[in-house]
Amino acid sequence: MVTGHLREKNGYFQIILTYKDMNSGKRQTKSISTGLPVKGNKKRAEAMLLKTRQEFNPETAMSDKNTLFADFLARWLKDAINKVDAETYARYSYDAKNSIVPYFQNIAVTVAEIKPGDIECYYQHERTENCKLNSTILQYHEAIKGALQYAIELELLRDNPADQVNPTSAQAQILFTDFLLEWLEMMKHSVEITTYAAYADCIKNRIIPYFEKKKIILKDVTPKHIQDYYQHELNEKGLSASTVIHRHANIRKALQHALKLGLIDYNPADRIERPKKGKFVGSTYDASELDSLFAVVKNKWIELAVILGSFYGLRRSEIVGLKWNAIDFEKKTLAIKHTVTEVTMDGKVVTIAKDSTKTKSSYRTLPLVAPFEELLHRHKAEQELNQKVCGKTYYKDYLDYIYVNEIGERIKPNYITQHFALVLKNNGMRKIRFHDLRHSCASLLYVNGVSLKEIQEWLGHSDISTTSNIYTHLDFSSKVASANAIIGVYPA
Repeated sequence: MVTGHLREKNGYFQIILTYKDMNSGKRQTKSISTGLPVKGNKKRAEAMLLKTRQEFNPETAMSDKNTLFADFLARWLKDAINKVDAETYARYSYDAKNSIVPYFQNIAVTVAEIKPGDIECYYQHERTENCKLNSTILQYHEAIKGALQYAIELELLRDNPADQVNPTSAQAQILFTDFLLEWLEMMKHSVEITTYAAYADCIKNRIIPYFEKKKIILKDVTPKHIQDYYQHELNEKGLSASTVIHRHANIRKALQHALKLGLIDYNPADRIERPKKGKFVGSTYDASELDSLFAVVKNKWIELAVILGSFYGLRRSEIVGLKWNAIDFEKKTLAIKHTVTEVTMDGKVVTIAKDSTKTKSSYRTLPLVAPFEELLHRHKAEQELNQKVCGKTYYKDYLDYIYVNEIGERIKPNYITQHFALVLKNNGMRKIRFHDLRHSCASLLYVNGVSLKEIQEWLGHSDISTTSNIYTHLDFSSKVASANAIIGVYPA
């Protein structure tokens, strides 16, 4: 049951509703501005109260907090028309529609989550990108502060974040860690979810825990602060240079955005010494080890993954994403065009299936060799048999996928990794990663005289330098041949 009454505040009537929260079962209150001055409007306010009580839905009561600040500004403007003079309202409306709303639509921050740093970044944006003077910034600040005060009246906020902002200050007093989080939130809407997940893990779980206790203001970040962090990760945590370089890429990109907004005068990440990345040396299986592996996985469910990884050099995401429509049995080809990956978002594992590959070059068509074609036909027959045996309990969502289990569920990428390790351990084989089958494929191609360009196309590398850097060190036989060529002149 929803009850309610009227309250007078600042010369206006407010509706106060009391209702039972559908999730917690506790009593909650919600205030709603009527926009009606107290004098001469009591009956109208009572009528609004009755209508509001009848239409109020407790299940959606909390949804206002998820309203984007840009959308909330429009709602505030509708209410403000009854509270301010025509000239002030016209200024609010013009500034909001032409300047404030377009900026915050890109930021996509909700009214309940907006922080002083978001507002400061906006003012800096107006100063640097649009050359706005302090007098104009003050106008924007007045409108933003008014909208957020309205959010307080609606009990969407407790405090007004605009009160903590000096609109005439050219320097944003925002913590480096807060800015990283704000930049991360912005990137959520600018990059693919897999990329965002990598950014989020790096920033939230790796970078921020180090910097948050130091309380460094964004504009005070120096190259030494960043260099010290890298040394800490290398020396104290024992991380590899490659991992630290990935951290550096995140920090530099965020600070580059701060530079663009005029929040800092230069990018301190550009003035540090990056650790030297070591040459990649992957673990690989030679031909005899692969023969042993093929014998071990013969007629087992993981056989398909091993063949695709070691012979075709497919990535795990490409293996799980392989569909029947990618196989052309007449032309004897298979197309790599769909991937399935897993990312961790806010502590939860999310599976992402998409009709795209890691890079444009990863989209490739490979020949369908006879042994693999035979394996596919056997796999197809098993799926059809399982579907008949399971009947209605068979999953119908993944009928177009090749790699499914006995009840039709699509195989998860991490499942392949974990069970490949168990297969090696249970059969006493040398430990390698599943991805090392891809390296084994490249190694064998190279040793058998296949050119780097052809290996690049087979594996779907976007740059031949990637192929060269990873795989050229694997061919030791050519060095042996060179040594034998000059052995004759070696002194006795």
